[in-house]
Amino acid sequence: MPIPEFNAIKAPALQFFVDGRPRRASAIYGELGDHFGLTAEDRAEILPSGAQRRWENRVLWALYDLYRAGLLERPRRGTYVITDSGRRVAEQKPKVIDREFLMQFPQFVQWVQATATPKTTAPSGDAPEVTPAEGAGAVRTPEETIDAAYQVLQGALKKDVLELVKRMDPLRFEQLVLDLLVAMGYGGSREEAARVTKASHDEGIDGVINEDRLGLDVIYLQAKRWQQTVGRKEIQSFVGALAGQQANKGIFITTSDFADTAVHYARKVPQKVILIDGDRLADLMIQHNIGVSRSHAYEVKHVDSDYFEIE
Repeated sequence: MPIPEFNAIKAPALQFFVDGRPRRASAIYGELGDHFGLTAEDRAEILPSGAQRRWENRVLWALYDLYRAGLLERPRRGTYVITDSGRRVAEQKPKVIDREFLMQFPQFVQWVQATATPKTTAPSGDAPEVTPAEGAGAVRTPEETIDAAYQVLQGALKKDVLELVKRMDPLRFEQLVLDLLVAMGYGGSREEAARVTKASHDEGIDGVINEDRLGLDVIYLQAKRWQQTVGRKEIQSFVGALAGQQANKGIFITTSDFADTAVHYARKVPQKVILIDGDRLADLMIQHNIGVSRSHAYEVKHVDSDYFEIE
């Protein structure tokens, strides 16, 4: 089954504490995972940021909301235990404990207001209206909200980058490919790489570049600024050109995409042939800062519990 939203985790999580025993968050991951019937793959799923497992992130925020509402308390780092208030709620056996439910507890309301985002300030100097970044109706954890916004921005950026690349003239596109490969660590410096890529422009090869700075091996390139799908025929021609050069490594780059037959054929040939379509090309450009520049950087920090731990 899909991983439940963190609001759906809270009611079952609270029931695990009714026996009064303190539990570490790490133990709850497994117990709740079994309760929801999650597979090993479900539990291992990583957030897009790569910072944490999605399941563990949702459990931690579910427990944190219960703690902020006063239904759980933390006697020590990473450990939770039920409170009297939490026991009374657990006895009611609510089907869902979402943030709307938790707004009945004054300390949770205070926490939501304290972490809200200022929206407007009245000209009279009255208190600003606030909009919780992840308020009472939230269904995603803060990390998931950040990741979702990041994915939207990345998607728009990829689309813009690829549209601009498709409008480049062929020579400028070859220079872009060169810049990208050098940024990825191939060919040494740009000057060294440029000398190598000019060495060949025939027999289906657009250029070659050193795999390393010493030139112990070379990679042959084919770069096509196409609109139409690249088929098996084009990959066969490229592989034939590699054989003519007695080469065993090649990269075929296109601004469009590859037919399934082309991908399947490239996997079967004895040469190592890497196919980079427009989507992956844009990804690599963004990753290696080719044609893009940094706009904002946000650093997310967490409490260092060891610092506050009593010796």
